Amino acid sequence: MLRYVYGGDLDKYPRLKTTMFRDRAAQFCDRLGWDVSVDTDGFERDEYDEMNPLYVIWQCANGTHGGSMRFLPTTGPTMARDHFANLQGNGDIQSPFIWESTRFCLAPAADSRIAAAVMLGAAELMRAFALDFILGIFDARMVRIYRKAGIPPEVLGSAGQGRTKISLGLWPYSDHSRLMLRRGARVSSDLSEAWFARSFGYLPRPEIAAANRAA
Repeated sequence: MLRYVYGGDLDKYPRLKTTMFRDRAAQFCDRLGWDVSVDTDGFERDEYDEMNPLYVIWQCANGTHGGSMRFLPTTGPTMARDHFANLQGNGDIQSPFIWESTRFCLAPAADSRIAAAVMLGAAELMRAFALDFILGIFDARMVRIYRKAGIPPEVLGSAGQGRTKISLGLWPYSDHSRLMLRRGARVSSDLSEAWFARSFGYLPRPEIAAANRAA
């Protein structure tokens, strides 16, 4: 199932928290060889984890982490602004209706269904909060994953070549993208909405979100 958890609430789910940060260490440090920090608990964490981000997490049946992403609004500090400003093209991206997604991570045994489910969680956030775009930094290996999921981004800028290539992209919300991700995750619309409601206490109502934005 999908959980939507703010950083300040992660301690309510200790097994989920522990396995998520350790899976991040296994993916970003061990497998990909990124220059990231891993603490004495085996957790990969950075300064953005201290900013009460919103995590979309696939929780496996045994309570462990299957996959996740981290979200912060672009009105505050972001990885794109702080570390990849050279990829932003025409200037700083800053809007309450654009959120940054980082640390897309899959557990070692995760499959494409879990990857699609985590990305579906991003679509549900966009739908519920009337977001215009998700902003994301991604490496070359993610291009195939996004293409397979049917949600290729608009690339704003890139640096590097081959496997070391890093890009910055924008994803708009569309009902079609949500449908493609639901199909990939094999999740009904009702079930996806139920997971959202379980975390937030209400159903995603895009028409209400849009009305509140316009007010």
